[in-house]
Amino acid sequence: MNILTVENIRYTVYPSPGEAKDILRNISFNVNDKSICGISGESGSGKTTLAKIIAGHLTPSSGTVNINAAKRNNIPPVQMLFQNTGDILNPFRKIFDVIKEAAALTGEPNPESETEKLLDMIKLSPKLWNNRGYQLSGGEQQRAALARLLAVKPKLLILDEPFAAQDVESQVNLISLLTEVKKQFDLTIMCISHNIRILKNLADKIIVMKDGGIVESGDNPEILFNPKHSYTQLLIKAENYSLNDEELKSLL
Repeated sequence: MNILTVENIRYTVYPSPGEAKDILRNISFNVNDKSICGISGESGSGKTTLAKIIAGHLTPSSGTVNINAAKRNNIPPVQMLFQNTGDILNPFRKIFDVIKEAAALTGEPNPESETEKLLDMIKLSPKLWNNRGYQLSGGEQQRAALARLLAVKPKLLILDEPFAAQDVESQVNLISLLTEVKKQFDLTIMCISHNIRILKNLADKIIVMKDGGIVESGDNPEILFNPKHSYTQLLIKAENYSLNDEELKSLL
């Protein structure tokens, strides 16, 4: 069963009078319920704009987004973890209070207990629970922001470049955490990453975007081990540091 169906999405901006620029064009795909879908592509390819449209933060110029999940207590079933977690966490409030407040919104009868479970799950040390947002490291803020989103029990969770600026160990730990979160909450996850190699160990399906459009999509092994489109091939070779001079010029 599909939890998400995107049909012919176009998003156009107007930089100046009489000038139109398509950020997204003719985007169509679907995502299976309780799966992980990876979206990859270079910066400026439209990945984050697409995510914001799916999450309801932007309205497409044309096309439709269908979410096969209902609101709970008027809370949207799609939640988005932005690359800048400052958009989710109030830096001056205690982390425990922020997450407890979110849990209470769902009608959770014991939001305090639920908050403790969430913070344990994301492996945030209890000594940090009463710290304020600005007192946490970048990685700790990311985990706390994730807990806040999980507290409202979404059906589809969108992650915008969650692996950016992380070392290899942190990336491995986050992949493990996301896999566990998906199982515990019966979640569908959409993960945006310019690093297509990271998606190898996470995503069931991979979509590759370039210049506002989808150039290739398919199951994980199909895309990573038998890519059809030349751009996908370049992305994979770039991550493996195996581009020759001609291919590097083409990618740039």
